[in-house]
Amino acid sequence: MFKVTFAFEDGSVVETYANLGDNLLEIAREANVAIDAPCSGNASCGKCRVQLKSGELNTKKTLHISDEEFDQGWRLACVSTVSADVTVLVPDIASAYKSRMKVADLSSKEEIAIFENAKSEIELTGIQLSNSLDVVEVTMDPPTLDDTMPDNERLSRALRKFLNLKRVRIPYTVLRKLPDVLRNNNFSVKCVLRTTSDDMFVYDVFGIDENIVIGGLAVDIGTTTVSAVLINMENGQILAKGSAGNGQIRFGADVINRIIESQKPGGRKKLQEAVISETINPMIKEMCKSANIPKSQIYRMCVAGNTTMNHLFAGINADPLRMEPYIPAFFKTNSLFASDVGIDINQDAHIIMAPNIGSYVGGDITAGTLVSMMWNKPEFSLFIDLGTNGELVFGNSDFMMSCACSAGPAFEGGDISCGMRATDGAIEECTIDKDTMEPVYKVIGEPGTKPIGLCGSGIIDLISELYINGIISPKGKFIREGKRIRHDEYGMGSYVLAFEEEAGSVKDVEITEVDIDNFIRAKGAIFSAIRTMLSSVDFDISMIDNVYVAGGIGSGINMKNAVNIGMFPDISLEKFHYIGNSSLTGAYLMLLSTPAEKKTYDLASNMTYLELSTVPNYMDEFVGACFIPHTDLGMFPSVMEQVKN
Repeated sequence: MFKVTFAFEDGSVVETYANLGDNLLEIAREANVAIDAPCSGNASCGKCRVQLKSGELNTKKTLHISDEEFDQGWRLACVSTVSADVTVLVPDIASAYKSRMKVADLSSKEEIAIFENAKSEIELTGIQLSNSLDVVEVTMDPPTLDDTMPDNERLSRALRKFLNLKRVRIPYTVLRKLPDVLRNNNFSVKCVLRTTSDDMFVYDVFGIDENIVIGGLAVDIGTTTVSAVLINMENGQILAKGSAGNGQIRFGADVINRIIESQKPGGRKKLQEAVISETINPMIKEMCKSANIPKSQIYRMCVAGNTTMNHLFAGINADPLRMEPYIPAFFKTNSLFASDVGIDINQDAHIIMAPNIGSYVGGDITAGTLVSMMWNKPEFSLFIDLGTNGELVFGNSDFMMSCACSAGPAFEGGDISCGMRATDGAIEECTIDKDTMEPVYKVIGEPGTKPIGLCGSGIIDLISELYINGIISPKGKFIREGKRIRHDEYGMGSYVLAFEEEAGSVKDVEITEVDIDNFIRAKGAIFSAIRTMLSSVDFDISMIDNVYVAGGIGSGINMKNAVNIGMFPDISLEKFHYIGNSSLTGAYLMLLSTPAEKKTYDLASNMTYLELSTVPNYMDEFVGACFIPHTDLGMFPSVMEQVKN
């Protein structure tokens, strides 16, 4: 056995042990050390860089590490094996994807405004903000020698009389505490109930004087990031809001790599524990601490995620999703409870799942469609969710259709050498001086935070600025020279936003021609999907009245820059609306309102799913879109006007 020490730039260390020949990336995963590996360890992305500080590693050479960097100790963890005691430095950029857990400051109006607006808009459609949870007070006669009815029947009889229902269900968790609560409170109690037309379910029982919050939890399980809100189910008040990196990401940035990982021995359990035990449960703990309510007082949960995330969350085999004919185990299910999957809330809490539409269009899109309100408008709208995959919905109050395109993880920083998710240290906005080529950028975090990488919105800004200012060609190749432009030994160009001394990392923050090429393919997938879906119903881009853009890509997308690079169609900027994390907002509405939940099921069942791989001209559209802005420049007149000037 050899000692393996992972050291971090903040001075902390994680120590573990390994056998001769064990893979360093796998050792890190077992030790819960965050090392970015979007390709899941097949040496194609080059992002699992660590620096050998002492000891020995057997490492294969790759093009991702130059000879100079290799001499400085830089290695790829995925191609390194242990041969002695070893210490390696994990730089911030390698672990930046694993966002530090954050609980939002709810004194900020911006944090809750989106939920309040969503409530107002949904009510205007006639959908009531009501659900089946309630607290009732009941008083019973104490038992006597003449009245020997057992406690559970005594409570059931009182509740039936109170609410005029025939069937009352009291689970074991309530039965276990019932004798003490009844006798400590002279048989006057409060009950937390779920009431339907058929029966009543008792979630909890308390003394008559106790303060009770009927808690609810809405969760957006993104491939990269998990976000959640803790709410009061009686009035919809946001009690706490939090986010964290999805612990599954160490098994790959995209859903295919995670499905493959889940098929290894014990893999399904590992992936389920990564998202539940490592991500959601710690977030619940922090949010409950912030809101000062017990976890056991969360009685309902709503989950919105893509189809793969839903399967891995539930511990269900997702392998059929990646193989033709791409059939999931479920589109919708009402059979899941907290105790089934190990969610650390009331163990009898029902877990609602936003319904999936297809193998690659999931509940995050149905929840987002609900929030967009496009289903309630006669004008034609386009809804785009930019995440690890690109999902789209087009339609109006008469019809809707959806599709998914394989954009890859570029919009959340994957496949980009200095890419990262939108967390502290990420450049989220950028401009470049046309003459000097000097950048001005905005970094997420406290004032003075140094940049360590680029998130999606920053990448869009940067590539747009490079193209509009004539620094790169339509193919993404550098055509100007200057202090911030350089070429490696293979002739590959790059643009440096922050040199090492300016950055908060151990290397320059730069974007390379390979990065730009990866992003061009990602944006090309989005634009070609838009064109293909519209043409399938004999529409063209001029007929789009509104575009709703969602996703945790940053503080918001600069729509003009997104048009400049050919990701979005060249239409009036007034038609674009950034609606943030619509998946979480939709989950919130489904949680709070049973009618909104039913409406989401209706939207999913009435939505047509278009499988792009079966459309003959999709690849032609994609190839045409893999230039900046496009091979057909006539589709982007406003961009061409900027380039001329």
